Amino acid sequence: MFKKIGVYLEMIKVEHTLFALPFAVMGALMGSAVVFGALPSWAEIAWIFLAMFGARSAAFGLNRLADQYIDARNPRTAKRAIPAGLLKPGEVIIFVILSFIVFFWAAAELDPFAFRLLPIAVFFLVIYSYTKRFTWLCHVVLGLTTSLAPLGGWVAVTGQMDWKAIVFYIALAFWTAGFDVVYACQDEDFDRKEGLHSIPSRFGLHKALWFARGFHILTAVGFIVLWLVTPLGLWYLAGAMIACGILFYQHYILSPKDMSRLQTAFFTMNSTLSIILFVFTCIDLVVKYS
Repeated sequence: MFKKIGVYLEMIKVEHTLFALPFAVMGALMGSAVVFGALPSWAEIAWIFLAMFGARSAAFGLNRLADQYIDARNPRTAKRAIPAGLLKPGEVIIFVILSFIVFFWAAAELDPFAFRLLPIAVFFLVIYSYTKRFTWLCHVVLGLTTSLAPLGGWVAVTGQMDWKAIVFYIALAFWTAGFDVVYACQDEDFDRKEGLHSIPSRFGLHKALWFARGFHILTAVGFIVLWLVTPLGLWYLAGAMIACGILFYQHYILSPKDMSRLQTAFFTMNSTLSIILFVFTCIDLVVKYS
């Protein structure tokens, strides 16, 4: 049983929660600070975590189902659970259904407006897995999908969505799109051979890295704009500057001639960025409103 649980956790890349969870909670913290001048309750944070975990698990399960035959042909992904025979497609379908139930249940416990937005979230969660079949903008669609977690955190505690929330959403969408472009560089040749669409397969490695840099410049600008238009103070600004430095460093260590540190740039740097910005935001808002 424990081995099976481990297979499910590996399928949904539970360790990558370090990317998404801090920003989902940040959305709740900033939204509550901007709208109410206070911090959200622990109960709200718990429901946001559960909603994010359910949505993220459903999204990964859907992606693995949609890509099972592509994964089987790609040497990098052939050992994933479904092509390797560790999980049957029917088992993953059940897992996806249960994950959506958790997602809907948690959303229902939060603001009614957040619950009414569920169809939009479900649409993005489903459609993303198929975008690389017809557009090289699939990375941007992934960013718009994953960034629904922090936007949802904001809406869940405030019951509203203003332009400041959209700035946060767009900044994180381009953050995800940027590092997904870097990650997709591993499959440049395979995607081109299979007729799959991505920025690396469409434009080549050199231009793909420039796309990623451009996306992350937009992210850095968004982080600074948030400091200017919200009650966030110097603690947040310090965290944002460190985050911008991490973005610069992850591109500094990669080049078309040397992609050997791609995993460091992808996982280590991005999980560090999200944790640091989250911690500095927490300190900023707790000091101000506790």
